[in-house]
Amino acid sequence: MAEKTPTPFPIVFFHAIRPYQWTKNMLVLAALLFAGEMVNTDQILTSLQALVAFCLAASATYIFNDLLDIESDREHPKKCRRPLASGDLSVPVAWVMLVTLFALALGLAYVIRLQFLFALLAYIVLTLSYTLKLKHVAIVDVMVIALGFVIRAVAGAVALDVPFSNWLVVCTFFLAIFLGLSKRRHELTLLEENAQSHRQVLQHYSVHYLDQLILIVVSGTLITYTIYTCSPEVIERLGTDKLYVTLPLVVYGLFRYLHIIHHGAGGGDPSRTLIKDRPLGATVLLWAISCGLIIYLPAFGG
Repeated sequence: MAEKTPTPFPIVFFHAIRPYQWTKNMLVLAALLFAGEMVNTDQILTSLQALVAFCLAASATYIFNDLLDIESDREHPKKCRRPLASGDLSVPVAWVMLVTLFALALGLAYVIRLQFLFALLAYIVLTLSYTLKLKHVAIVDVMVIALGFVIRAVAGAVALDVPFSNWLVVCTFFLAIFLGLSKRRHELTLLEENAQSHRQVLQHYSVHYLDQLILIVVSGTLITYTIYTCSPEVIERLGTDKLYVTLPLVVYGLFRYLHIIHHGAGGGDPSRTLIKDRPLGATVLLWAISCGLIIYLPAFGG
């Protein structure tokens, strides 16, 4: 049997840090858009630095997760191809990468703002707690994932020292729970009888149960986003009452994702789904452009 050809380290490094997952960190930029700061060059630079800090920290946590899950990942039909599980990346080198990424992330966060450093530390502690223990606790596992998204959104506002809407935070929380529940549903349908051996917490879930929970949080997402767009506080701060016109895009985006998890055998990885599904990706892009036009152009938002 021929020996396996070693994969070049740059490619291994690229796969280990999972840059495709960085789309989740785009939430850090939400404050820049919704606080009306996209016309401020300094704030744009700060927001981008905050985004980089979260991407570095997130990549470090992915490596930490892979270090702990090497054996279980080898039993997974897709995760077995990850650098550590496949043997392309050695454990000592992975630890060096992890420490370096964390150091760079925290150093950059300190330069941005002390309060932002605390927010990033909260994200790191939450993520590591999830990897070590909380991912084995039913319901809590999904809520922790959702809190990670909320921290990203709030951290973006903290980095810029701007206020954030409580309704937008709640909406982010519901949306993140929806994505987390969809991921669990995908794992159950993909792994079937092997689901529990890969992730113990799946023994507490069923497809029917998850479908009920998904229905609840999708409703919560729509309601809270609607309230956010019509909130007197938000209307006064942004100077427009027209954000509600983006509701059809939000409705379509949620319904499209539901279609993917029920009929497209997807939803296991929100980042990959966003990149691969063109209608969904186009909807998110169009939503962001619409919000920008409404907030920043008086002809649209006045």
